Formats: sequence, structure tokens, C-alpha cells
Amino acid sequence: MIRQGAKEDLQTLVEGNLQMAQETEGLALDRETVTRGVAAVLEGEAPGRYFVFEVEGRVQGQLMVTFEWSDWRARQVWWIQSVYVWPEARRGGVYRQLYQAVQAAARADGAGGIRLYVDERNTRAQEVYARLGMNGEHYRVFEAMFEEPAS
Repeated sequence: MIRQGAKEDLQTLVEGNLQMAQETEGLALDRETVTRGVAAVLEGEAPGRYFVFEVEGRVQGQLMVTFEWSDWRARQVWWIQSVYVWPEARRGGVYRQLYQAVQAAARADGAGGIRLYVDERNTRAQEVYARLGMNGEHYRVFEAMFEEPAS
């Protein structure tokens, strides 16, 4: 099941962010800083949203978006800031399901599309996102822009 992140998910989401940074970029992030950042989103103090994939009450994947105004589209565009799936759940289509859920939520909110910046050196992440159908041709920004809404 995919649902919005809640305050009760704070420590799980922090742990996912710490593990993601270590696995994908070799970074050891400061737990206290990450905790403040995740809490700000969950408490509505920062413009973002967490989506979590959970099975039997256990979070197995997470995806966080922020929102940016696009003057080219005169609408918001959602930026995927982080996405992490726990190792034991990686062969179950969790990445795809999270991405599809975020696409549906963005469309329902009237967003102009979804973007994700991936460093050119992070080939593992690029491969994952390419399999999801995201296009990496534009400065390594993987994006899915939506059609204009019907007037």
C-alpha cells in the first residue's frame, strides 16, 4: 500500500535517507540534521511531501517530493528529492509503484510534471530511473512533463 508519510514515520524515513546517501553516494549524513529536515516536511513546515510504500505495517520504500513554480508552464513542477527502497524489497516493483503513485498525485494536484536530478556519476541511479521511463537527456534531469489540462 502507498500512503502519505506521517509523523509516526519520522525515524523510519530518517533511516531510509541515511542509508540512501551512504549506498548511492558514499555520504554519511548527520542524523540530527536529517531528522530536522524530515520533521519539517512531515509537520507541514517545509513545502514537500513523503510517500511511503508499506506492507503489513512495515515501510519498505519512501519517496519525497518538493514543489517548484515553473514560469514556462505557469504551474508547479514536483521535484523528487529522495527515493529509497530497503534492500529486501527491491525486486518487488516498489520503485515503479512509488513513481506511478507520485505521478498520479502530481496530476491530481494539477502539477506541470515531475523532475529528478541525478548526478552523471551516479550510474546506478540513472539505470533505475531509465527503467521507470524517465528520460535523462536534459542535463541529467529525469522528467515526465504532463499535457496541459483541458480548459
